[in-house]
Amino acid sequence: MKRKILALLGGTLLSGMAMAGGYQVNLASQRQIGMGHTGTGLLTGTSSIFFNPGAMSHLGYSGITIGGSALVSKIAYSAPESGGVTARTDNPLGTPFQVYGVYNINEKFSAGLGVYTPFGSTVEWGNEWSGRFGLNQLKLQAIYVQPTLSYAITDKLGIGAGLTYVVGSVNLQRSLPVEGQNGAEGAIELDGSAEPAFGFNAGIFYQATEKLSIGLNYRSQVDLKVEGGDVMFSNIPAGARSNFPEGTSFNAELPMPSTLSLGVGFKPTEQLTLAADVSYVGWDAYETLRFDFSQNVAGRPSSEAARNYDNAFIYRIGAEYNVAEGLALRAGAYLDKTPVQEGYLTPETPDADSRGLSAGIGYSISDNFSIDASFLYINKKERTDASNLSSGIGGTYKSVAYIPGLGLNFKF
Repeated sequence: MKRKILALLGGTLLSGMAMAGGYQVNLASQRQIGMGHTGTGLLTGTSSIFFNPGAMSHLGYSGITIGGSALVSKIAYSAPESGGVTARTDNPLGTPFQVYGVYNINEKFSAGLGVYTPFGSTVEWGNEWSGRFGLNQLKLQAIYVQPTLSYAITDKLGIGAGLTYVVGSVNLQRSLPVEGQNGAEGAIELDGSAEPAFGFNAGIFYQATEKLSIGLNYRSQVDLKVEGGDVMFSNIPAGARSNFPEGTSFNAELPMPSTLSLGVGFKPTEQLTLAADVSYVGWDAYETLRFDFSQNVAGRPSSEAARNYDNAFIYRIGAEYNVAEGLALRAGAYLDKTPVQEGYLTPETPDADSRGLSAGIGYSISDNFSIDASFLYINKKERTDASNLSSGIGGTYKSVAYIPGLGLNFKF
């Protein structure tokens, strides 16, 4: 029994923390979501803080943007012997957000501040499905705060960089294969806040011609460390309590991967803007995840599981068409290749290649105030992993998400 419990702790429990490493929330601007989340090679407005700080100095105005999305995600699971869906997540509404402010100091310099949420999710499987010993619920959040400076070297070339200050938190709950009072299964909960961490976001923007613009952006890896997180147990029978000591804490480290993006913008006419981005995400930083416990859990002081993620590409295209003065229609699509290798699929984010389709609309109410609305549909390929059948989490997973969003833009 001790070996079985340790295997569960060292495998699926650890993968629950991997949500920040295996799941990236690309919802940084309502206008850009409508265009397939392109923007590296465009003047995107105040959201240049995220997409390319080098473009910020070429905006020519000061402004504030406030936006958010309503993320509705569903995951279905089927076991090999069932022939049909046996479990579905009951995820609450996710609310990733973004706030940007840019101040145009002069013709050369601009300063800005961005607050956004590029990593985070909530997954709820409940405590009755076959994989409950792998996961019941996971909540993860990472918030980035980025002060930024941008300088226009010429009227065509700009550079910019920002320091990212990152905070995060995690809460994971799962059942244990022990029987407590009244026949109830045991449970474990991990809860912790990451120590503040730092990274950077830097970019170059070049307006090659009136119709063609090019951008290059790099967001660095950030390592979040949880120190002194709480490990809590419930419904543990008296005979097993020595394996699950109260007052236990844990330390762990989790990488937020780097992203290198190249983008191109093209305006064949005054009304139409086309964009294409390619991003290379440094998922290989996530090789293993180790938990160090303050007291032995299941007889061991620590636990470790391999993740061995691969670096992956994201391909994006988007368009915006100004149909009338103050009114713009947008559309886009992308392919996000999964970093998860065969044999490492988990119920927290049963990752597969993602296909995204988006649409959006922008309307200027006045010269100083405009509204952006977007809708993004994400469909992950169905994926089967038979390597974890004995733990109740091996099987076939299918994920979809529906994400409407709204943004408000102010110029001054």
